[in-house]
Amino acid sequence: MTQRMIGDRGAVLSPEDLAALRENLHEQRLFRQEQLGEIGAASAARTEDVRDRRTAGQLEVSVKLAASARMVLADVEAALDRMDHGRYGSCHLCVRPIDRDRLMIVPQARYCARCQQVKEAGR
Repeated sequence: MTQRMIGDRGAVLSPEDLAALRENLHEQRLFRQEQLGEIGAASAARTEDVRDRRTAGQLEVSVKLAASARMVLADVEAALDRMDHGRYGSCHLCVRPIDRDRLMIVPQARYCARCQQVKEAGR
């Protein structure tokens, strides 16, 4: 059984962990693709009656939801690509391993917790 050391605490990301993470990412990708399809269909139906203020507000919410779904989908696709190319689990900034627990919660994470905090503080 091949295991990969990950994280500062020496947590191990096993082949089973990687398989579970890959499955989670595939499920997230499918969910986001379906979500975008539904938002697109609903938005197309509402654009015919944009004069109604409530409909315009709903359209604005749909646009924001679609943008968010596209961002998450891009992150999921990028994580799957990193898995396919053996780069999964390394922080994009410090290149250290991302903690196993973080990946189990946010499998598309690009940054370790420390670098994520630094990045968010710099916004």
